[in-house]
Amino acid sequence: MKIKMEKEKMAMEMMKIQDGDEHKDGEEGRVEMGRTGEEAIRYFIIISYPFFFSGESGAGKTVAAKYIMGYISKVSGGGEKVQHVKDIILQSNPLLEAFGNAKTVRNNNSSRFGKYFEIQFSRGGEPDGGKISNFLLEKSRVVSQNECERNFHIYYQLIEGATADQKHNLGIMTPDYYYYLNQSETYVVDGTDDRSDFQETMNAMDVIGIARQDKQLVVQIIAGILHLGNIGFQEQGNYAQVENPDLLAFPAYLLGIDKDRLNDKLTSRKMDSKWGGRSESINVTLNVEQASYTRDALAKGLYSRVFDFLVESINRAMRKPNEEYSIGVLDIYGFEIFQRNGFEQFCINFVNEKLQQIFIELTLKAEQEEYVQEGIKWTPIEYFNNKVVCDLIENKLNPPGIMSILDDVCATVYAKGDGADQTLLQKLQSAVGTHEHFNGSSGGFVVHHYAGKVSYDVSGFCERNRDVLFTDLIELMQSSEFAFIRTLFPEKLDSDKKGRPTTAGSKIKKQANDLVNTLMKCTPHYIRCIKPNETKRPRDWEESRVKHQVEYLGLKENIRVRRAGFAYRRLFQKFLQRYAILTPETWPRWRGDGRQGVQHLLRSVNMDADQYQMGRTKVFVKNPESLFLLEEMRERKFDGFARVIQKAWRRHIAIRKYEQMREEASHILYNFKERRRNSINRNFVGDYLGMEDKPELRQFLAKRERIDFADSVTKYDRRFKVSVVVCPTFGKPNISKPRFVVRGPTLLFYDSMILVNRESEPWFPESEGTVNPIILGLLSPKPQENLKWVMGGMCANFGPDASLDRVTYFKSHHPRSSHPHTTPGHKLGHIASLCQV
Repeated sequence: MKIKMEKEKMAMEMMKIQDGDEHKDGEEGRVEMGRTGEEAIRYFIIISYPFFFSGESGAGKTVAAKYIMGYISKVSGGGEKVQHVKDIILQSNPLLEAFGNAKTVRNNNSSRFGKYFEIQFSRGGEPDGGKISNFLLEKSRVVSQNECERNFHIYYQLIEGATADQKHNLGIMTPDYYYYLNQSETYVVDGTDDRSDFQETMNAMDVIGIARQDKQLVVQIIAGILHLGNIGFQEQGNYAQVENPDLLAFPAYLLGIDKDRLNDKLTSRKMDSKWGGRSESINVTLNVEQASYTRDALAKGLYSRVFDFLVESINRAMRKPNEEYSIGVLDIYGFEIFQRNGFEQFCINFVNEKLQQIFIELTLKAEQEEYVQEGIKWTPIEYFNNKVVCDLIENKLNPPGIMSILDDVCATVYAKGDGADQTLLQKLQSAVGTHEHFNGSSGGFVVHHYAGKVSYDVSGFCERNRDVLFTDLIELMQSSEFAFIRTLFPEKLDSDKKGRPTTAGSKIKKQANDLVNTLMKCTPHYIRCIKPNETKRPRDWEESRVKHQVEYLGLKENIRVRRAGFAYRRLFQKFLQRYAILTPETWPRWRGDGRQGVQHLLRSVNMDADQYQMGRTKVFVKNPESLFLLEEMRERKFDGFARVIQKAWRRHIAIRKYEQMREEASHILYNFKERRRNSINRNFVGDYLGMEDKPELRQFLAKRERIDFADSVTKYDRRFKVSVVVCPTFGKPNISKPRFVVRGPTLLFYDSMILVNRESEPWFPESEGTVNPIILGLLSPKPQENLKWVMGGMCANFGPDASLDRVTYFKSHHPRSSHPHTTPGHKLGHIASLCQV
C-alpha cells in the first residue's frame, strides 16, 4: 500500500510539473490519470493494454491522453536510449497539436485528426520504441474555417513566432492578409501564446531528429500554402483567369516551381480520352469554381503530405524491430453535432460509432454472453446495440450502406458540385430510405446515431469523398527544385492504371476497421470524458447536457451490467499465478486442478461465498472491494518478503564491511607490530642529521654537549601534502624550509625553536609566521614527569602533522579527556608526546 501511495504521490507531483500551476481545478483528473497509467504499467507485460478515450469534442480527451503519456514517461526508468524515446513521446504532442489541432466553437484546442499512439516496452518495463497511426485529418480546415473558428495552429504560430529574417524570407504578413485565414476573422485564442508555441514546435522537430534543412522546408511549405490561397480567379469568356498574376511569383518561389507552370495547372487540366483504342491527352480549361477547387486541392495535398511526413519522422525515430509489450493511447475526434454537418462530421461520427461498438462488444454484449458460456447465475440487462447503425453506414450489399452508395456515385456520375450531390441524395432515399435509423430531408439526410440524431448537408459530399489530387498537380510538384518536396509526391504516374481510385470514405472505413481489429485483440481501458458545459469555463455545470452524455456513452447500461454481474473475472491458472502467494499450499506452484486451487485460495482468505462464483474455466469476483482485499493481502505478502530481503541484504553489507575493516585492521596491526619489533631491536639513538656540519644548530647546545638524537622532520598539511613555506634565508617562494629535531641531555630543539631548556624556563623565539609547537621525544628517563609538566603548562591546536621516520608511534592525550588513545603513524591530537620504545 505504501508503494501505491508513493506512486500516486509521484503522479500528483508529475502532473504539477507537467502542467505547471494552471488548471488546479483539474488536479483530481491528473491524479486519476496517474493511477490509470500506473495500472497499465502493472499489467501491460501480461496483456496489451490500450487506453480508449471517448467523449464529445472539447471534453478533455487530448489532455487526458497527454497525462497518461506524461505519467508513463515520468515513472519509467532507463538509460540514454530509453530517455531519447521518452523525449520523443513527450515532444510528439506539441508537434502534432501544432499541425493537427485547431480552435473550434466547442474547443480551443480541438484535435482535428485521430491518432493511435502505441508505446512499446522492453521486458524490464522501459519504453524503448513506439509508433503512431494517424487518420481522419480534417483537410478542409487547411483552406477554410467556420465562423468563430481558426485553421490549424501552425499557421498562427508561424505568423507570430517567426524571426524577422524568416518573416522577410517567407513573406509573412498579418493573419488578415491571407484568404485562408481571414474568412472567420478569428485570429487569437484566449490563453494561447502562439509565439512561444512556435518555439516549442521547432524544438520538438529537433528532438525528433528532423534535419535542419527539412525543418526549414516544412515551414517554407506552410508559408507557400498561405500565399497560394491568395491567388484569386476571375471569369474571362466562361474560363478562369488569375486576377493578379503578380501573386503567382511568391508561392512558386517558396515551392520551387515555375510560376507559369503554376498558372497553367491552376486554370487548366489535362484529361485522357480514348478513341478507337487509342488514348489522347486533351487540355481542358477550367471555370472559376473548378480553378478554386484545384488551388485548394493543391494546398490540402501539400499540407496532408507534410503532416504524414511528420508522423513518419516520429515513427522512424522510435522504430523498434520486435514488438513485445505495448500500451496504446487512442485519441480521436469526439462525436460532433454542429448547425451544419458535412462530410467530415459524417466520417468522424462513423468512427465514433465503430468505437462505441467495441465498447458494446467487449463490455455489455461480451460480458453477458460470457456469463451464459460459463454457467454463471445472473439477471440479463437490456441495452442498445449500435451495430445496426454501423451496418447502415458501411454495408456493401443487401442493402448497400451510405458509404458504398457514395463511392458508386463518385465513380459513375461525372457531374460536379450540386449535380452529383443531388444524385447521391436520390440514391440514398431509394436504397435506405426505409431504414429505421435513416431519414431523408431537404438537401440532406438524418442518421440516428447512438449519441443522437444528426442532420447532414450533402453539399460537397461527392467532391470531398473523391479526394483526388489531379495528375497535373502531382507532375507540377515533382518538378520542384527542392528534393524534399519531390519526396512528398512519390507517385509513379501511369495513364493505363485500371480500377476505381481510392476514395476518402473507403480509406476511412478501412482505417476504422483496422483499428477495431487491433483493439479487439487487446483489453482496452475505457476513459469516458464528460463535457460539463458549452461555455468553456470552470465550475459551470449543465446538468441536462451531462445527463445526455452519460446516456449516449452507455454508462448507465454499463453500470447496471456491472452491478448485476461481476467486477472481475480471470482464468483459473492466471488467477492462481497472481494470488498463489497468499497461501503456502498454492505457493510457489499449485500442482492440482486449477479450479480446486482457486477454491482453496478463496476459502483460505475467508472470502464470503456470495462474493464469487466458479465458472467452467474462470473465477468471477462480484464486488471491487473483494478484489481490493486480495490485492492488499498480496501487497502485504510482498512487503513482508521485501523486509526479509532487505534484512538479508543489510546483514550481508554489514558482514562485508566488518570483514573489510577486520582485514584492514589486521594489516595495520601487522605493520604496527613490525615497527615496534624494529624499535625494540633499534633504540634510535644517535646523530642522524650530521650536527658537526650544522653550526646553526650547534649554537643551541652547550660546548661539548652530547647529542642523544638528531633527525629531520617532514611536515604535512591537512591534505597530507608536504608543507611548503617561504624560506627567508634564500628569499625564494615554494622552497621547503628545513625542519629538524635535536635532543640533548638539557635541550629539546624543534623547527627553529627551543621547546625545553632545563637551565631556564621554556621560551619561544619571535619569528615570522606561526609555528605550532609539538613535543617530540623523551625529555628524561622519566617521561611521565615531563608529560605532566607539558600538560600543565603547554597546549596547542595542531594544524599540520609531523612525521619522523625513526619514531614508532605517538601517544596523544586530549586535555579534557581522560581516555588516551594510541594511533599508528603520525596522526596527533591536541597535546602529544613522542614515546620511543
